[in-house]
Amino acid sequence: MKISVWDTYVAREDGKNMHFDILVPATMEDKDSIFKYGREFLSTKPFKTAELSSKECKFCHMEQAANTIADIINKEGYYIIEMENCE
Repeated sequence: MKISVWDTYVAREDGKNMHFDILVPATMEDKDSIFKYGREFLSTKPFKTAELSSKECKFCHMEQAANTIADIINKEGYYIIEMENCE
């Protein structure tokens, strides 16, 4: 499965910046849905963050997804890779 990677940086209430990638099917072009996935992810965190918008979340590149990630994207619609300060 070919996927789009959306590079996302969101400020936390403690001053740290979260960095995570939102992975979606390459055919998905609806930015509102992609941002919604990011907001869903942020809502699972025990700390508050700034709002997520096109300023914090930008298309980065396309790549081939590993089978395990493709399976999750097929089931959930997206996949999140936590990079920095997500805990």
